[in-house]
Amino acid sequence: MTFRQCMTVVLCILILQAPRWLRPQGLASIRSVAIGPMGTGSNAAALRKRIIKRLTQNGRVRVMDDATAADAVLRGTSDIWATGTVVMDPRSNSSRQTNYQGYLSIELVNQRNQLLWSYLVTPSRFRLSSVANDLADRAASRLLEAIETGTAGAESAAFAVPRTNMALHAAGATLPAPLYLKWFESAGIRVSYDAIGSQAGIERLAAGKVDFAASDMPLTAENSPAQLRVLEVPTVLGGVVPIFNVPGLDRDLCLTPEALAGVYTGKIRKWNDPAIRASNRGAHLPNADIAVIHRSDGSGTTFVWTSFLSLVSPEWKMSVGSGTRVGWPVGTGAEGNGGVAVMVKNTPNSIGYVELSYAIQHELSYAAVRNPAGRFVKADLASITAAASGASASSGQPIGLSILNEASKDAYPISTFTWLLVPQTGLTPEKKKAIADLLGWMLTAGQKQCSSLGYPPLPKDVAARALQTLHALK
Repeated sequence: MTFRQCMTVVLCILILQAPRWLRPQGLASIRSVAIGPMGTGSNAAALRKRIIKRLTQNGRVRVMDDATAADAVLRGTSDIWATGTVVMDPRSNSSRQTNYQGYLSIELVNQRNQLLWSYLVTPSRFRLSSVANDLADRAASRLLEAIETGTAGAESAAFAVPRTNMALHAAGATLPAPLYLKWFESAGIRVSYDAIGSQAGIERLAAGKVDFAASDMPLTAENSPAQLRVLEVPTVLGGVVPIFNVPGLDRDLCLTPEALAGVYTGKIRKWNDPAIRASNRGAHLPNADIAVIHRSDGSGTTFVWTSFLSLVSPEWKMSVGSGTRVGWPVGTGAEGNGGVAVMVKNTPNSIGYVELSYAIQHELSYAAVRNPAGRFVKADLASITAAASGASASSGQPIGLSILNEASKDAYPISTFTWLLVPQTGLTPEKKKAIADLLGWMLTAGQKQCSSLGYPPLPKDVAARALQTLHALK
């Protein structure tokens, strides 16, 4: 036996004899799980109990009562809220049935509290059980799938959590802001982030007022300041959803691209318009004016929304077009994704558009949208990821390509990448290194944090290609 073979045997023995928390650990090595709290709401205990039941029935992993004896701990946050009632028998008030929506955000951590995997589940469109059971069943299924495949997003071995005393300043998109704030807190770099919209972030970057910017649109010769030369790095996926507040609506809403364009041009003015009723047969749609709400600031979310409408409506493309700011034919403006969400929540019979995580955060209903395959698809982690599958396969294409209205039958049609923009000149070597380290961590270990907030991580090969672009900063 050679010296190298001897050392390999010794190393294997040491690993096997080491305490559980010292052993190398990936998802595929998980054999036992302890189930922590699933939040603090009234349904948290029921969610936890149901997950334990499903995992026990499956038998793939052992469910442990003692967290210190388990390979990993599953913990979560959740919320379930009423969205309206369905009258089963119009002749009897006692036949009312309450509709619910909600979410369950879960994280799997090891004994060192290191994040191994995360996910966010929302209710199935066609569920046969209660919302709580549906959420718990889907969460257990996703966990078992991740353990079985050993899949947790981008590889994290190459980039440790960056540590530096360097302070950085960034500004831009509100779409990914909840995730960026979590990333900047988790990484060991002080980053102050101003969520002021993509256009304002680009303008600050061009003026030299920030170290890097965030945008939901790739830069082109038309939308980039002449003096600005940047490195564009995709960071995560997002979905822009049509949110609505229709009192008394007794079911989920389905909207065609044509109906969305009609609403935002002002041609469709009532909720019971035939174009809306046609895809929502049997729904209680009121004879009420639609209060249209849009962004007032220069917004990458608006760029995504109007680019989609331009793809599906020749009339919209000719009369309004796409951009961070457009000449809205109708509606009232609000600032930021959060501002639109709040205005829709406080305005009966309204419609607006926000990134998925803002709809969930503000407990707002959002519609399923018909995709090119003819299916009405609601935005969630799986459907937005499906939209990016084409970009993942197109390794010869630039990373900034659009994933709007993708042909996959499972794809949510208003999906997008979002980017960080790093200037190619003007940064000190120290800041360049700090930003490169931060982005390297975000594109590897940081990707595991995306899903629990409702952002699908980048496809692995897209993340790998993005990592290659960081060489320009070194």
